[in-house]
Amino acid sequence: MRNPLLLDTEASAIPSVLAAHYLRVRTATQQLCVGLLPEDTVAQSMPDASPTKWHLAHTSWFFEQFALSRDPRFQAQSASQPQWMVLFNSYYQSVGPQFSRAQRGLLTRPSLAEVLQYRERVDAAMLDLMERDQSEELNYIVQLGLNHEQQHQELLLTDIKHLFSLNPLEPVYRAAGSSNNSGSGDNNRRADPAAERPALALQYLQGRSGITAVGHQGKSFAYDSEGPRHRVLLSAHAIANRPVNNAEYLEFIKDGAYQNPQLWLAEGWDTVQRQCWKRPLYWAEDLASAFTLRGRQTLDPLAPVCHISFFEADAFSRWAGVRLPTEFEWESLAENEPVDAGNFVDSGALHPQPPGRISRQVLSSETAAGNQPEPGSAAPLQLFGDVWEWTASPYINYPGFRPGAGALGEYNGKFMSGKWVLRGGSCVTPAQHIRASYRNYFHSADRWQFSGLRLAKDL
Repeated sequence: MRNPLLLDTEASAIPSVLAAHYLRVRTATQQLCVGLLPEDTVAQSMPDASPTKWHLAHTSWFFEQFALSRDPRFQAQSASQPQWMVLFNSYYQSVGPQFSRAQRGLLTRPSLAEVLQYRERVDAAMLDLMERDQSEELNYIVQLGLNHEQQHQELLLTDIKHLFSLNPLEPVYRAAGSSNNSGSGDNNRRADPAAERPALALQYLQGRSGITAVGHQGKSFAYDSEGPRHRVLLSAHAIANRPVNNAEYLEFIKDGAYQNPQLWLAEGWDTVQRQCWKRPLYWAEDLASAFTLRGRQTLDPLAPVCHISFFEADAFSRWAGVRLPTEFEWESLAENEPVDAGNFVDSGALHPQPPGRISRQVLSSETAAGNQPEPGSAAPLQLFGDVWEWTASPYINYPGFRPGAGALGEYNGKFMSGKWVLRGGSCVTPAQHIRASYRNYFHSADRWQFSGLRLAKDL
């Protein structure tokens, strides 16, 4: 019996490079759902998260709204019900109303089967449209839609993790050593994973100073918020060779940091008190284990700490006597570092790993030949993958930024308020999705994403 979550058409059978890439990305989204029960795909754990079924529908809505709306053939034969265009619109005010984000978990209808059929209709129509229309305009819309879908692949995993963490059965999304969900994981503990590994000392690497250029350059895809490329002045500084790890963050906790208001921004301290924060999200009360997509596991002291807010990252840097890097300091360090050696969703680890333990299943020939940085070297480690790294930079526009015309101009620009920039991607980010100029952004108190920190200091 055919698995309804997987597409019939092989990407290799599609002559167009863009069409083949389209199928790879669309198939990857549905592969992330293999093993989930229909009930898993409907529930919504909090207003900031969305049900898996909604992610599957919304990413298809994007192509229908912005690409297939150009095609009279699709509109005459296959267009979805008008109500669906409201249910699965996220925030695009220019194209019409949206269903309440906080109530997406109430959408038991349409069913998961109907949403998967919707994806099939959209995919068939998109392949047909791409064969007939090779315009630059459609090419850009498809590229944007695929990058948009890769963002939702990451959100799908972070949202499922949050949902499963609230279930006393602690369901396992993927069992260790398996690509399939194994049900309940209350006994899925491992022996100490760092017992035979030496810790990599935290060292500071001198960063570039003076006037330097930042922002995306070249003709490859990038979001509008990554440009225009422009010059900034960097003061003398140094950045840590790796992210802060669990052992270091544990010392922060044991030193009473969550009870010390002097370490926190005023709003951060209010949040700590109101939310009763005492440790990172998903850490057990005994500080010995954490809930992961592979079930509850012993806390690895050498792995990067994750699921912390900007407030916690900032407080840790104050406690350590240093600071967070600016996004431009981070980018100037990362722009010449290899991206493909990072721990992304492609590795299958689904959790941050210690420095040097790169378990990518798909490596470039250069990395496979042994040319990746070794622990203890002067090269910065884990800039890409593992955890998104909070920076000290607010998410605002670059000089000369102008949002695009029409509804697609709503993609980034209107969110440049009250958020902080994160860099580098995480263990659930698709490897092809990230680059040095990529700017992620979240609110100060957000913790359900795989967010950590890297320290910096003035020289």
